[in-house]
Amino acid sequence: MSPITAVALLVFLVIHEGGSVGEHGVNLRCKCITKEKRPIGRHIRVLEVHPPNSHCNDMELVAILKKDGQKICLDPDARWVKLLKKRLLRQKP
Repeated sequence: MSPITAVALLVFLVIHEGGSVGEHGVNLRCKCITKEKRPIGRHIRVLEVHPPNSHCNDMELVAILKKDGQKICLDPDARWVKLLKKRLLRQKP
């Protein structure tokens, strides 16, 4: 096998594997594009906290609603969200 053919094959395999990683649930960007600022505290069933990582520099708070399970991103700088985080941290044993 010539070196050019080997390099071409290697490039093809790397490109193919890179494309398939995104298809298997690996998120390579931030989840939250828009963030809710209005208080929705009593409608939240679960609060997911996604810390900053190599693909997203922001801490992301995702609320799952009681009624329909819809996921809504919360603005971590909103006053009511800060109070919610503080209350949740106090509840942990």
